[in-house]
Amino acid sequence: MGAGTSFGHQLLKLLVTPGCRRFERHLGELEAIQRGRLSRWLAAVAASPEGQRRGVRADWTWEQFAQHMPLTTYGDYAEALERQRASRGREMVDSPVMRYQPTSGSTSAVKWIPYSKLFLEELDEVISAWVGDLYRQFPKQGRGTHYWSLSWIPTDMRGQTAGDINDDMKMLSWGKRLLAYLTQSVPQDVALAETSDDSLFATVAYLVADETLGFISVWSPTFALGALEQLSHWREELAQVMDTGDWGARAARMPGVACPRSARAAQLLRAWDGQLDPAFFAKLWPGLAVVSSWDTAAAAPWADKLRALLPHANFQGKGLWATEGVVTFPFQGRFPLAYLSHFYEFEDTATGQVLAPWQVREGMEVIPILTTGSGFARYKMSDVVRVDGFLGQVPCLTFLGRNDGVDLVGEKTSATLAQQIQDGMSLQGSLPVTLLALDQSTRLSPGYVLLVECAEGTDRGALESSLGRQLEQALLNNFHYKLARELGQLQPAACVALPHMRDLYLDQCRLRGMVEGNIKIEPLRHWKGQIPDVLRQALDEPAVAA
Repeated sequence: MGAGTSFGHQLLKLLVTPGCRRFERHLGELEAIQRGRLSRWLAAVAASPEGQRRGVRADWTWEQFAQHMPLTTYGDYAEALERQRASRGREMVDSPVMRYQPTSGSTSAVKWIPYSKLFLEELDEVISAWVGDLYRQFPKQGRGTHYWSLSWIPTDMRGQTAGDINDDMKMLSWGKRLLAYLTQSVPQDVALAETSDDSLFATVAYLVADETLGFISVWSPTFALGALEQLSHWREELAQVMDTGDWGARAARMPGVACPRSARAAQLLRAWDGQLDPAFFAKLWPGLAVVSSWDTAAAAPWADKLRALLPHANFQGKGLWATEGVVTFPFQGRFPLAYLSHFYEFEDTATGQVLAPWQVREGMEVIPILTTGSGFARYKMSDVVRVDGFLGQVPCLTFLGRNDGVDLVGEKTSATLAQQIQDGMSLQGSLPVTLLALDQSTRLSPGYVLLVECAEGTDRGALESSLGRQLEQALLNNFHYKLARELGQLQPAACVALPHMRDLYLDQCRLRGMVEGNIKIEPLRHWKGQIPDVLRQALDEPAVAA
């Protein structure tokens, strides 16, 4: 490890330790802290044009706030955000907007989330507590370099934004950010490459060249798996780059991106047969101490696959983060509410009642509602979490899945139901990618298709037939689905199994404008419009329930 990296870790640890201790110190003061966070938000929003239009008052209590302000979604802010982006002003909150972060769903257009100074301060609170606890829980990761993911925007949108718009380090305060950059394995300049493919190549090149890599933080485990697979596909080209310190044929598409060089990495790559072998990765990154990614719900099997490839490193789940805000994060082996950041409420899925965080009880399944420094008020998320205990007075939550279900013809299929069905299936060694709800099929009526990734040489017909039957039988336990089938409104459920299904699915998501690196494997997706050609061909003769 270089002197700069060691110095960066020492100072960064000193800077984040107070935030870690602050999180611990106030664990017994949940209600007081949360009411204080709401008061701060009310003061900032009441002074903004949008807040005044909505009648927000700085002296409201939580009870008054909940009475006067409805629950919201992104669409409630679309016009105000357009005005704010056009004027570069403080339309939604009396705090300067530092940047806009893109996010999107599987079919929705890209949404731009404003990251105000106040909102970044809220994120800095949770990042400080997380990183401080990371140094304490896994001290070895503080001896090497770090990779924090850069979630690039699609290639055709790069002209609209700054190159570093999705740099995860930008969630830290400037001082901590400066020190964190000293510890980084991959420079943020890789985002300046001309295409997402070139950005990924540059990222992999820097990681391959870095013998001292100690920590990998990505959001989706499928992103990390894809990078490892691309490392295999690109090994000859990467070996040449490592030998020469030149981007070769990619040089013209890498303006401003310095090229790494490593004779050691070139030698390892040329001796490697390209098989994704834990022994190879242990040689490549002998000091890797921690890998962090999503690991719950639909991400679980893919996180297990990533963990199996890097068994010499510890694995840490992410908790529940969204571009719009953070709900939970890893701390002391639990996933507590980030109570020092935003103001939170929760909708009880059983009763529909909206509760303050100090009112939730163990065992409840709830939907988070965020009020954040971006100006969003009572922003209802599409995630379901379960209260699994407390750290002091602060609830610890487990992500169960998304709540934005599908209703093609009245069948009312939820993402949590789709996850339960997949968890209960005998998958015969295959990995579920997603359950697609298709508006169109090769036949006339819509229907559900489970996409799975199977091994090369698998008897796909037998696998698809078995999984199709299991899926149909499980869905028929849903009264509304059964009725729709009996009325001929839905085709029988089907399965499509392909060796590289994950890559095919993620490619289709990218083509629909989803943000690189942030694409999640979800248990259920409503796929509107035309079916991708690769699925249409497979569905021409689907293996469905008999």
